[in-house]
Amino acid sequence: MIRFTLVGAGRIGKIHAENIARHPQATLAYVADANSDAAQSLASRWSAKAISLDDAVSGRDVDAVLIASSTDTHADWIERCAAAGKAVFCEKPLDLDIERATRCLHVAQRAGVRLYLGFNRRYDPSFMRLKREIVAGTIGRLETLHIISRDPAPPPVDYIKRSGGLFRDMMIHDLDMARWLLAAEPVEVFARGWAVDAAIGAAGDVDTAMVMLRTADGKLCQIANSRRCAFGYDQRIEAFGATGMVRADNHTATSVTVAATAGFTTEPALPFFLERYAAAYRLELEDFIAALGNKRVELADGEDGRRALILADAAQRSLTTGAAISLA
Repeated sequence: MIRFTLVGAGRIGKIHAENIARHPQATLAYVADANSDAAQSLASRWSAKAISLDDAVSGRDVDAVLIASSTDTHADWIERCAAAGKAVFCEKPLDLDIERATRCLHVAQRAGVRLYLGFNRRYDPSFMRLKREIVAGTIGRLETLHIISRDPAPPPVDYIKRSGGLFRDMMIHDLDMARWLLAAEPVEVFARGWAVDAAIGAAGDVDTAMVMLRTADGKLCQIANSRRCAFGYDQRIEAFGATGMVRADNHTATSVTVAATAGFTTEPALPFFLERYAAAYRLELEDFIAALGNKRVELADGEDGRRALILADAAQRSLTTGAAISLA
C-alpha cells in the first residue's frame, strides 16, 4: 500500500485526491495547502489528515508526494521531497525557468528518488491506441504528425501574466506528446503566433500559435494551439505514414449521431480537460504506483519535463525572432 501526501488542494489536487483515495493500492494519508481551510476540507472528504506545509514531507509513514501546487512552487517541493527521500509525482512543469528546472532535476537525481511529471495526455486511451498503431507499423514509416489543442475559453488575464506564456503553459503538453509519438528528438523549432484577444496581447502573450518541429530523420510535426474555440474543447491528433493514417478525434458524452433533413448532428465535445482526460488522470496514477514497484511505464520523467521545456523556450525564441531555432 502506497501512502501519499498531496500538496495542493485546488482544482487539480481534488482530482488526484479522489483517484488516490479510490485506488486499491494507495492511501491518501495527508493533504497540505497554503490555504489551511482548503486542505482541511479536502482531507476530510477522503478520510485523510490536513497538515501544515512545513510538515508535508517529513512523515516517515509517507512513501510518495503528489505535487499539485502552483507552478512557481514545483521546483522547491521537488527538492524538499528529494531531501526527505520521497518519491515524487509532480504536475507539469518542473519550473518555468529551464535553469531552475535543471537544478531541481539534478537534486532529485543525486538523491536517487523517483521523479515523474504529470503529462497525463500520454494516458488518454485514444492517444495510447494511436501510439500503439505507430509503433506496430500499421501506417508504415511515420512522416508527419498533426496535433490540435484548443481550449474552450481563455483564462483570466491575471493568470496569463503569471503563466509563463502559451508555449510553456499550454503547448508544453503537446510538445511532450510530439516527443512521445515521434520517438525522436526535434532538432528544429519554428513558431508563429498572434493575440486575437487584445487583452492577452497587452499582457505580453499570444493566444493563437502554430509550431513546426523537425527531427533529424526528417519527420515533421505541426502543433496548433488556441486559447478559445467556439465549439468547445478541441483535442485531436493525426499521424500520417508511408502506408496509411491513424487519428484520434474529440470525445463526446455519447457516440450518438442524429440524421435528419437538416443533416447529421452529434453531441458537443466534452467541455474541458477535467472531463476529457478523466481516464488519463486515473491511468497515470496507476502507472506511478507501478513504477514504484519497478515496472516499466510510459510516465514522463524529470528529463522528459526538461526537454519539453527546452522546446517551449525554443518556440518562444522563434516567435520573438521570427527565425527557426536549431537544437541539433
